Amino acid sequence: MSITETAHAFFDACETGQGWEVCAQYCHADASFAAQSEAIAEITTLEGYCDWMKGLLTILEDGSYELKSFGTDTERACVVAYAVFTGSHSGDGGPVPPTGKTTSSDYVYHMAFRDGKVAHMTKIWNAPWALRELGWG
Repeated sequence: MSITETAHAFFDACETGQGWEVCAQYCHADASFAAQSEAIAEITTLEGYCDWMKGLLTILEDGSYELKSFGTDTERACVVAYAVFTGSHSGDGGPVPPTGKTTSSDYVYHMAFRDGKVAHMTKIWNAPWALRELGWG
């Protein structure tokens, strides 16, 4: 499987809330994660992020993504995906009771590969914007 195919399979599994138990097959066991975004800044492992997404989709039950761009840089062994996540706070959980409000939030994943698997991912996301739209901020 090429890094493009692996990245796409990982991206879809992660963004549909399948959690680490499914995402792990595309990643190194010690894959790291980073984001300069308050809501997820404390998460340092890709396992932690995948499970955070799984939990988020229990709160934003209709959560989905629209992939806008997907590119592979074979020289640097990385893949970049740009998408828009849309979801409404209808499920229990989150910082407040269900608000019924919706966010449509742009984000980018930069996935760095080693030996054909994701070794590190950085998420670029304006969390405060999304959280305000959901009525959480």
